[in-house]
Amino acid sequence: MTNICIIATIIIYLVAMLLVGFAYSKSNNDSTDFYLGGRKMGPLVTAMSAEASDMSSWLLMGMPGLAYLTGIASPGWTAIGLALGTYLNWKLVARRLRRYSVVTDDAITIPDFFAKRFHDKKGVISTIAAVIILVFFSVYVGSCFVTVGKLFATLFGFDYHVMMIIGAVVVFVYTVVGGYLSVVMTDFIQGMLMFFALAVVFIGTVASAGGVDNTVEFLRAIPGYLSGTQVAAPKLDPATGQQLVEAGKAVFGAPSDYGIMLAWGLGYFGMPQVLVRFLSIRSVEEVRKSRIIATSWCVISLGCAVCIGLVGRAMMPTELLTSTDAETIFIVLAQTLLPSFMCGVVVSGIFAASMSSSSSYLIIGASAMGENIFRGLLHRKATDKQVMIVARVTLVVMFLFGILVAYDQNSSIFQVVSYAWAGLGASFGPLMLCSLYWRRANKAGAVAGMLSGTAAVLIWHNLVKPLGGVFAI
Repeated sequence: MTNICIIATIIIYLVAMLLVGFAYSKSNNDSTDFYLGGRKMGPLVTAMSAEASDMSSWLLMGMPGLAYLTGIASPGWTAIGLALGTYLNWKLVARRLRRYSVVTDDAITIPDFFAKRFHDKKGVISTIAAVIILVFFSVYVGSCFVTVGKLFATLFGFDYHVMMIIGAVVVFVYTVVGGYLSVVMTDFIQGMLMFFALAVVFIGTVASAGGVDNTVEFLRAIPGYLSGTQVAAPKLDPATGQQLVEAGKAVFGAPSDYGIMLAWGLGYFGMPQVLVRFLSIRSVEEVRKSRIIATSWCVISLGCAVCIGLVGRAMMPTELLTSTDAETIFIVLAQTLLPSFMCGVVVSGIFAASMSSSSSYLIIGASAMGENIFRGLLHRKATDKQVMIVARVTLVVMFLFGILVAYDQNSSIFQVVSYAWAGLGASFGPLMLCSLYWRRANKAGAVAGMLSGTAAVLIWHNLVKPLGGVFAI
C-alpha cells in the first residue's frame, strides 16, 4: 500500500507536468517563442526557473551524498561558492546581457550573442560554442537520467535501466512538444517543489536524530567530519570498495586536505542554462527582483542539502557504505521519516529536479544546433519551421546519448556534474565577462578563450588529475 500511494502521487505529478507542456506548446509561434518564450518571463518565474535548471538533481542527491560520505568541508565550501556565484552572476551579468542581447540584433541564444557581439559573420564562434554546448550538455543530461534510475531503483527495487529509460522518455516528450515556455513554467513549479522537499526532509531528520546537540556530538567523534579545512576519509574494503564497519560503526582514517571548492562559483558566468534565463526576462528593471529571489532560494536550499547529508550520517551511520549508495540518503530518509503521500511529494521533488534540468539542457542544446550550426553555418536562409525540425531531431540525439551516459548505474551524480560544470564554466565564463565589460575583446580572443578553456578541462580531467596528490583537484 505504501508503494502504491507513492507511485500514485508521482503519476499525478507527471501528468500535471505533461499537461503544462502541452498547454504552453500552443504559444510557440516562432523560434523566439520556442527558445525564449517571447522574452515575456516575469522576475519570479525567471528566478525560480534559473535555479531549478541550475541546481538539478545533484542538489537533492549529489550534495547530501557528498556530505554524508566526507563531512562538511567539501559540500560546505561548494555551497558557499555556489551562493556567491549565483549572486555575482545576477549582479554582474544578467542586466548587461539582457540589454546587449537586444542591441546585438536580438540574439536569442548564447552562441548567437557571442557571434553578434564579435561580428562573426562566418559562424566560427557560434559553431564552436554550439559544439561545446552539445558535448557537455549531453553529459549533463546523462547525469539527470542517472538520478531517475537511482531514484526508482532505491524506492521500489525496480530495475535501474528500465526506470532510467522511462523517466528519460517523460522528460523528452514534454520538452520536444512544449519548447522553452513549457520548460520555464514547469521549472517554476519544480523549483517550488524542490524547496519544499528539502525543507521537509531537513526538519524531519533533525527531529528524528534527537536534536542538534546530539547530532553534533556524534559527528564530532568522526575525524575531520565537522572540520572546515579537512575532509573525513572513509576506510574502504579493497575487495568490495565499501566502507569498513567495526563494532557497529563506520571506520574513518586520518582526515585529508580538501580542494578549493569555492571555485564552483566561478562556473556560473559560463552556464548557458542560467544565462539564457537572463535573455528571456521581461525587462532589465526586473533583474534586481530576480536576483533577490534566486539568491535566497539558493542559500536556503544548499544549506538544507548539506545538513541533510550530515544528519543522515548520524541517523544511519553504517547503512550506505559506497559513494553511489550515499547519494540515495535523501530518498532513504524520506522513506523512513514521512507518511506515504508526503514521501511521494518529496520524491517528486527529486524527479522535478531531474526533469527541470535535463529539459533545459535539451532545449539549449537543440537551439545551439538549430540556430547556430544549421541556420548560422549550413543554411543561412532556413525558415523557422526548418530550424525547429533540426532542433527537435537534435533533442532525439541528445536524449539517446544521455541514456548511453546514464547506463552505468554506478556513476556518481556529483562527479558527472562537476565535469560538465567545469567544461562549460571554463569555456564560456571568461568570454562572457570580457564580452560584457571589455571593449577590446575580439573574435580571435573569443575563439582562443573557448578552445583553451575546453582543452584545459579535458586535459586536466583525463591526464593530469589521475596523477593524484595536489593534481587531483
